[in-house]
Amino acid sequence: MEENKESEELSEVEEKHEKPRETFTCTQCGKSFSNKYGLKSHMRVHTGERPFLCDQCGKRFTQKSHCYQHLIIHTAENLHTCDQCGKSFRHSSSLKDHMRIHTGENLHTCDQCGKRFTTKLFFKCHMRIHTGEKPFTCDQCGKSFTQSSQLQNHMRIHTGEKPFTCDQCGRCFSQSSGLKIHNSIHTGEKPFTCGQCRKTFITASALKKHMKVHTKEKPHSCFVCGKSFSTLSYLRAHQKIHTGVRDHVCSECGKTFTFMSDLKEHQRIHTGEKPYKCSYCDKRFRQSSTLKTHERIHTKEKPCRTSPVKPGLDINSCPGQVKDDLTCQTGQVS
Repeated sequence: MEENKESEELSEVEEKHEKPRETFTCTQCGKSFSNKYGLKSHMRVHTGERPFLCDQCGKRFTQKSHCYQHLIIHTAENLHTCDQCGKSFRHSSSLKDHMRIHTGENLHTCDQCGKRFTTKLFFKCHMRIHTGEKPFTCDQCGKSFTQSSQLQNHMRIHTGEKPFTCDQCGRCFSQSSGLKIHNSIHTGEKPFTCGQCRKTFITASALKKHMKVHTKEKPHSCFVCGKSFSTLSYLRAHQKIHTGVRDHVCSECGKTFTFMSDLKEHQRIHTGEKPYKCSYCDKRFRQSSTLKTHERIHTKEKPCRTSPVKPGLDINSCPGQVKDDLTCQTGQVS
């Protein structure tokens, strides 16, 4: 009897050890957490709930830690301020590193390009640009990065996490840079102006791409058909026409797209989002190209035809800005 009892107790202990740890999985994106509190916190990414309120300015946050971090802005006595340029830092060590910009003391200089850095860490990260070293690898898709922060940002593609929320419309973004660009839709701010045609842009990179329209520079050629493009991103997008790759999938209906920009436009059918507002009336649109066409009703402007477009070209098979440019030339809208 005692042997049987000991055997049963031993089995119970073994079962407890062998029992797999319970995981809590997000039904929206499939991300798993070790406890229900982690899942609850993560779900705010999808619901947009921001329960943590700053009692100084009324701004709300999804995470308590984000709220605490934000509060430092209001407690100026805890900030360390540069007496040269007025920039403030949370830590005295950060201010000390920053001061080297003004004094030139102990700066780390790259012998490849001459760029200088205030800390050895920044210098080390920069050198990977020249060496090609990418020590941080994604365990989901194998893509490698020069900095750990780049890997962390990239991982949000797989997890679906979008921690940066627009205060105006509630739209969420995986990158802070994406939110910053998006905010320009609400403010109408386009600080980068083309010196050739005075066209304005939200980002410096968009202006740089646009300048190739004037220089006629097209350094990126397709090895299949020989067609040339002004940017590498346009070339990569074009090459999908040859390969037939449609690697962007709608999580709502399963429809696939060749270009991410087309997927984003399509998803607005499900979300009902219409981010493009007419400057002359209250009408809103899902696509910038549709807005441009609509605004011609108010301006009486005729579609421009700067260059001929090949007969039979399906504009909807073109990515982002390429589609907008061709729409401008043909007046064709989806």
